[in-house]
Amino acid sequence: MKPVLIFRHAATEGPGYFTHFLDEHHIAWQLIKIDEGDPLPSALQDFSGVVLMGGPMSVNDDLPWIAPLLQIIREADLFGIPLLGHCLGAQLISKAFDATVTVNAVKEIGWSQVQVSQNEVARSWFGELEVFNSFHWHGETFDLPLGAVHILASPNCHNQAYAIGKHLALQCHIEMTVPMVLSWCENGVAELAQAAASNAPFYAGVQQADDILENLPLHCFFLNKVARQVYTRWIEGLQD
Repeated sequence: MKPVLIFRHAATEGPGYFTHFLDEHHIAWQLIKIDEGDPLPSALQDFSGVVLMGGPMSVNDDLPWIAPLLQIIREADLFGIPLLGHCLGAQLISKAFDATVTVNAVKEIGWSQVQVSQNEVARSWFGELEVFNSFHWHGETFDLPLGAVHILASPNCHNQAYAIGKHLALQCHIEMTVPMVLSWCENGVAELAQAAASNAPFYAGVQQADDILENLPLHCFFLNKVARQVYTRWIEGLQD
């Protein structure tokens, strides 16, 4: 099978558990480090799937790599190559498919429950699971593109995930590992402090580091189980 192509947009926001999953299934992968200026691939047909990770920037920022990456997403769809987006990655897929990405009413940082939608498409991705505790770190949200089916929601952000055929876009972070959460809390000290000092409703969904790190290995263990279910479904669409 051809390798899976993974785009990283920030050094701290790598693929995490996702590449552990690929390695366990003996699926090759290639990481493009946008944050280090890696060139974009010229032949998308050399890859079986395209995955986009998170990042602190907005898809609405004027960054030189965003427009070419949006075109790659559209080409993947044209060639029938499955897409998988995490947080910023999901917002990039949304923008490429002409949906709007805007500031969410509430910033979400930390652990909170997401509800699986009551439809057949959601069940095809999450099985009998009805709710689970996911990790979040975002201040924006996406509208659903044309043809998308809503599959996840949280109290602070209704559009947590959608599917379009073989494509999956996740606002929440199911790829987290213990080292990743520790790193994000360390690198996000200023953002967490700003939230703690503010009474604005926008920061109502922000947990502080002590709460995020409590029972961290257990949180990640159960989240990895959810991710395994979702990723198993996603690789069924990979091209040979």
